[in-house]
Amino acid sequence: MKLVFFGLTITSSWGNGHGTTYRSLVKALAARGHRVHFVEKDVEWYRNNRDMPEPAFCSVRLYDDWAKENQQLRLLARDADAIVVGSYFPDAIQATRELLEDGHERILFYDIDTPITMARLHGEGRAEYLDPELIPHYAAYLSFTGGPMLREIENRFGSPWAVPFYCSVDADAYRPRQTRPEFACDMSYLGTYAADRQPKLESFLNDAARRLPERAFLVAGPQYPVEIEWPGNVERIIHLSPREHPEFYSSSRFTLNLTRDDMVAAGYSPSVRLFEASACGAAIISDAWPGLEEFLTPGEEVLLPEDADEVVRVLREMPDAERVRMGQRARQRILDQHTSAHRAEQFENVVAQCATRVQAQTASSSRE
Repeated sequence: MKLVFFGLTITSSWGNGHGTTYRSLVKALAARGHRVHFVEKDVEWYRNNRDMPEPAFCSVRLYDDWAKENQQLRLLARDADAIVVGSYFPDAIQATRELLEDGHERILFYDIDTPITMARLHGEGRAEYLDPELIPHYAAYLSFTGGPMLREIENRFGSPWAVPFYCSVDADAYRPRQTRPEFACDMSYLGTYAADRQPKLESFLNDAARRLPERAFLVAGPQYPVEIEWPGNVERIIHLSPREHPEFYSSSRFTLNLTRDDMVAAGYSPSVRLFEASACGAAIISDAWPGLEEFLTPGEEVLLPEDADEVVRVLREMPDAERVRMGQRARQRILDQHTSAHRAEQFENVVAQCATRVQAQTASSSRE
């Protein structure tokens, strides 16, 4: 198939989870023989931090101004077998309207931020990248979030088909690696600063670090305010290239997974970091949220402490052999269910079913 994606970014992983998510999926689709074109707005903060300017598995089309370049971009999508419009794509609403005007029947909305999107629709009536009036016109709504929210997308907002389309991991890139001394620590955390995650980072990591001054901790990620007071045994890395993520996860005894408030409230919203760390065999400490057990079994494949006291107890008392076995079980679970190859096959099935639905609707209309 010829597939055209209109997404936030695939060329830069700086300060966003979209880049690695798109790379994982698109690489797997290309490996299955599909031709993928990715359209991305050329914005300064990604232009200055491009760690994959020319992916080997797809063509990238950068543009500056949709109003001036839309004719060429619409021409690129003219003979596409499926078109994907992603959340936070800056011109998603206008692009969708124009693609519908061109007669495309297989336009899918790919929401990598479903709980945030739903919160915007509830509070403000729309998101900057999604007009609720367009939801019924997307052939499928691919949602990072599963569970009850899918029914809301269909019943309240009129989607013909809301699909649980979770993130995935590139199993070739994310696997256990040799320990790197600069990443070696008792517990690590990888994530961009978020105000609603920070209290949990303070409790689970910083408070634990203060109580264990002899232990080493590591936090990697950009945009943390300068006024944050980090304990002396917490090292900071401002940005870590995705190429180094497997070594990062492989080098710490435990790694921490934290979830945004909207994602916790919605449930069934695993982060790509959760899958990537698992694929590297990392022993994961996580906050709890509804539906987590659908992806990793608490106590066997992931630990869910309630506070810093429990984190400290785990770091002090869990035998290394048990920790390693937990990481191995998590790795096998994710490799069995959530690799990019799994997600690419699911994408193919979604597109095929969309085509069947369109044909059935056309046949029904002709009979009437």
